[in-house]
Amino acid sequence: MKRKQFIKNAALTAAGSMVLPYILPSGRLFARSGSRIANHVVVCVFGGGVRNLESVGKAEGNLMRNMLNGTESISPDIAPGVTVLPTLTGTTLQSQGTLFQKFQYASGPTGHYNAHAALMTGVYSDQSIQLKQPPPFPTIFEYYRKHNSPTNNALNAWWVSNSLGPYPFLNYSSYDGYGAAYGANMIQPFSFFSQYASLGNPVSFTAAEKTKCDMMRDFANGQFKIPTQAASSGMVNSPADAELLQLFLNDMMALLPTVQDPWGVGSSMTGDMKNIYFGTKILERFKPELTVINMTDIDIAHFDYTKYVNAIGLADYALYKLWNTIQTTSGLANDTVLIVVPEHGRNQLPNTVVDAYGRKALDHNNDTMSREIFCLMAGAGIKQGQVISAVQGETIDIVPTVANILGFDTDISSGLLSGRILTEAYT
Repeated sequence: MKRKQFIKNAALTAAGSMVLPYILPSGRLFARSGSRIANHVVVCVFGGGVRNLESVGKAEGNLMRNMLNGTESISPDIAPGVTVLPTLTGTTLQSQGTLFQKFQYASGPTGHYNAHAALMTGVYSDQSIQLKQPPPFPTIFEYYRKHNSPTNNALNAWWVSNSLGPYPFLNYSSYDGYGAAYGANMIQPFSFFSQYASLGNPVSFTAAEKTKCDMMRDFANGQFKIPTQAASSGMVNSPADAELLQLFLNDMMALLPTVQDPWGVGSSMTGDMKNIYFGTKILERFKPELTVINMTDIDIAHFDYTKYVNAIGLADYALYKLWNTIQTTSGLANDTVLIVVPEHGRNQLPNTVVDAYGRKALDHNNDTMSREIFCLMAGAGIKQGQVISAVQGETIDIVPTVANILGFDTDISSGLLSGRILTEAYT
């Protein structure tokens, strides 16, 4: 079998089984009733826990030189062991948008899943949240897909997740009237890259190998079926959309041998970089109205402070690449709002783990600093160069703000969301 034909036939079977567990149905029940600020929103969850001391609070020796204003050089106290990538432009993302310096993850355990759930549902979770069950309240994907124009389809909503774990369960909820029928297309770029590598660039499958791949696909898909939901809830795209998705995955599969260092930074891509890179390709191909991308490399802070601050700088570089894609893609430029927000912070005091440079590691277990984060908004309809230094804004404000930007906030039943719209960022 020729390589081109193999890729077309096998991309979804061999790689998609472990990367794209499900692709969800198109169609919505209601048309949106509100006016829009912009037609596209991209939310980047700076996952893994970022302490404000290493981000918006670092006045000297900026780690996030593309996103935040400040001195260009990395401060001497942390320079050894840190990869310093070039700044991409003289204009930071902060200068092009509004920065909430003292945003808050105000309630609930400072754990990754709980914090992600609060960001994506607009509701703080308590200790009882189950890691491998859908959240009890609708996600932003469900709100968007249920309360928008029926002319738009599931290709307009994407959940780009860095690691498997419980994160796929944040796609849709168990809330009555919402659920799987209103989820997003979900994909895991890191798995996509690793599965390609494990395949060894094959040129054909034997019948026995194809049977095994089919079994793997069925097993992977089965992990995401919720027993309480009817089989007819639908976990497929329309045939036309499924074909577009297969073509996209085929193209990405063909690209993989050439994208080990697509930005020319001189080193292999991190998991966060792969996630953002894949996100840029989704934005260029489908121009979705709602995209959520998470990053988790920064969670290395539990064991290695130097790798933690290094991951912050690499994620900063990748995020500005994402912003450049938005600004240079027809249909997205001047019509997209980018929101960057950490899931939670990290403790003020270190733990006892010391890295190779003598720096102590950091956990996140409910102290005051672990609840202090930032939020950066930029793009269409957002004030430029504004810094809000007061304690203002919370994690649960992201969902109502996204809903307002895309014009469907008034269609969400009262009482579901307790957060507010971050109107102070609007022009």
